[in-house]
Amino acid sequence: MQRYLSLIEGALSEIFDSLPARPKKLHEAMAYAVNVGGKRIRPIIAMASSEAVGGKKEDALYPACAIELLHNYTLVHDDLPSMDNDTLRRGKPTVWAKYGEPDALLVGDALQALAFATAARAPRNVQGIIAILGEKALGVVEGQVEDIAASGDADYIYTHKTADLFIAAAVMGGLAGGANEPQIESLKTFALNLGLAFQYEDDILDNDGVCDREETLKRIETTTSAALKALETLPGDTSFLKSLAEKLKTRLV
Repeated sequence: MQRYLSLIEGALSEIFDSLPARPKKLHEAMAYAVNVGGKRIRPIIAMASSEAVGGKKEDALYPACAIELLHNYTLVHDDLPSMDNDTLRRGKPTVWAKYGEPDALLVGDALQALAFATAARAPRNVQGIIAILGEKALGVVEGQVEDIAASGDADYIYTHKTADLFIAAAVMGGLAGGANEPQIESLKTFALNLGLAFQYEDDILDNDGVCDREETLKRIETTTSAALKALETLPGDTSFLKSLAEKLKTRLV
């Protein structure tokens, strides 16, 4: 994992260092939002997906950073008083708690814009990469709206609020690595099921799932198995993606 993380952290630093001097507060808050912690799972998926289709991890470096920037925009907005009203994230003040609500709203907007600018730096298939990033960014918002409305459609909410960014990460990485359409479809299947398994695991950890523990554990096994099976058709090195799918389950013990 470290071989991905060092590249991701270096590129994120370069991206923020290249921003103009003004407005300093905005750029400082954007960097704060991205650097308060987190496992970088989504950007790592992007880079490993490039390898899984026969590309290099470096091919997907900027798409990987783009998905991390977009993910953090969603977190900044989720924390706002009008949403979850959280004052702490990963043990540190949320962006709105530290910088104020108006600036936090603008930080989220800026991170989303920067995500698309960063995705455009991919070495190939830029149009497809930007298209899937936009499609799944919209999906996250759609899922959030349904969640706020308490629609009760957990499958829809889980697919969009959680799995959509896993799908975007995998597809962006695959496209950056030169994947063909069947390989992209395999990556979509992998990432959808990985994202659902991740959310079911969160349900157990948070003790607030839509199913009882036994059913949720069954769903974790089913979705993880489907994710692993989808990797079997890919021509490159899928060892990291396989180990990630298995490792995520250890969050439950």
